[in-house]
Amino acid sequence: MAKIDKSKYSKAEWIQIREQRRREKQIKRFNKSPLPPNPDPQIEYIAAPTKNIGLERKRTAFVLGNGTSREPVNPEHLAVYGNTYGCNALYRSFNPDYLIAVDTKMILEINKSGYQRNYEVWTNPNKAYTRMQGFNFFQPSKGWSSGPTALWLASQHGYETIYILGFDYRGLKEGKAFNNLYADSANYKKSEDGATFFGNWLRQTKSVIQSHKKIQYVRVIAPDNYEPDELNKFSNFSTITVDIFKKIHSL
Repeated sequence: MAKIDKSKYSKAEWIQIREQRRREKQIKRFNKSPLPPNPDPQIEYIAAPTKNIGLERKRTAFVLGNGTSREPVNPEHLAVYGNTYGCNALYRSFNPDYLIAVDTKMILEINKSGYQRNYEVWTNPNKAYTRMQGFNFFQPSKGWSSGPTALWLASQHGYETIYILGFDYRGLKEGKAFNNLYADSANYKKSEDGATFFGNWLRQTKSVIQSHKKIQYVRVIAPDNYEPDELNKFSNFSTITVDIFKKIHSL
C-alpha cells in the first residue's frame, strides 16, 4: 500500500484510516495464502465468476449505488479487495459479481442486451418476465429499491465488512435535483428533474444494518453528503469520505 502522510488528517481520521488499512492488509495476506486441501465446512468459499482471482474466503464486499458521490471511484479497481454488488445501469460499463435491478424498464433493457446470460443478475419475480431466461429471482419478492436490496443480498453472504458507495439519499442542488450518475440516459430521469424521495431507501438500509450486527458497514460519502442520524446510531456502522476510501485502497 502507498504511504500516507498522516499530518494531513485529524487524529480521528487517522485512526480510522489506520484501522481500515490494517484490515485490507489482512485480507491481502489471506488471499495470497493457499487454500487447505479440505476446507473447513464451517467456512464458506466462493468463486468470483467474472474475475480471474480463483477461490477466496469472503471478507469484504462493495455495494455500489449510483449516487454521484461514487463517481471518483473506478469499480474495476475494487475487484482485488472483494466482491462487488451493483445496481441497475452499472452493467453498461462494469460487470459486478452480482447485479441487482428491480425496476421493470431496467430489467427489459438488461434482457434486451442479453447481459443476464453471461453474468449474475437478481430481480423480483414478475409475470412480465415469464419468458425471460437467465435471471435469478428473489423468493419471496423483497419489494425494496435496488440499492437496499443489493445491500441485503451482500449481507446474506456473510462478509465481515461491507463498503456502501453511491448511497447519497438526498438530491443535488440542496436536495432539489435528481441525483444519479445515469441521469439523462435511457430509462432514467432527467438531471433537472426533482429529487427522488429517499425515505423508503433509508428505512430499508436501516433495516439491513440493524438485522446484521456482526457485519461492519462503512458508508463512503462526498464531504457534503447527507448523514442520517438513523444510521449513525448503529455501532456496526461508520462513515468515511471518498478521498479517505481511495487512500485506504491505494486507488
